[in-house]
Amino acid sequence: MTTPLTLEEEIAILKELEQFDTPTITNVVATYPGKATCLSLYHPWDTNWYTDDSLRAMYPELGPRCGFAVTCTYGIPDPNFKGGPTVGDVLDAIDASPKPVILLIKQDYPEQYKRKNGLCGGNMATAFHSAGCTGIISDGPSRDIDEVRSIGIQYMLTGASPGHGPMGVKAVNTPVHICGMDVAPGEIVHMDENGAVKFPRRYLKQVLENCKALSAAEDKKMKMLASTSDVTLLKKYMQGVYD
Repeated sequence: MTTPLTLEEEIAILKELEQFDTPTITNVVATYPGKATCLSLYHPWDTNWYTDDSLRAMYPELGPRCGFAVTCTYGIPDPNFKGGPTVGDVLDAIDASPKPVILLIKQDYPEQYKRKNGLCGGNMATAFHSAGCTGIISDGPSRDIDEVRSIGIQYMLTGASPGHGPMGVKAVNTPVHICGMDVAPGEIVHMDENGAVKFPRRYLKQVLENCKALSAAEDKKMKMLASTSDVTLLKKYMQGVYD
């Protein structure tokens, strides 16, 4: 029986995973079922375990972020819904989660508002970062791109918009669908300029071990591919044959 990781060990693994890009994580999680370094945690096409091309990193120079998912959903306030969740509840959820946190913000707005809602700005991003959030992913636009850059939080959005109308929190820590990816609170999310991927927390150690093995193999392959212009050899090297 495998001994469970301590939180300190999990956090150390998260930091190590930030040394790899997100495509490496996807390769290990599910992209190549049947390969020794692939855990095959999902069907590679028919499950929503990574993001689509509608999401982009605002600060690719900050590099990858990896952490525990906290989720919230925003929408237009309903005057008939009293006593619902607030941004304070989002902060409480971040505070209660293991750190670091990746905050996933679902924007549940009517179609005519979805592309003009600059939801998260400098104040919100600063508060979330101070509570323990190192990355924000949202399936709509946000604003204060230059201001948020100085905070050091990774910001992944569909774009930018300078304003918004009345808005409010509709739910905290419920499953969300964001830009092609289904995420539940507490899952692990890895993000960089290529997009984001999720996987269950219990696979942290295996994902790291397989990333190390895959990266070593890929480094060797890249060196071999760069070593010759002989197409016959290139074909062999693409198949992992080096003799």
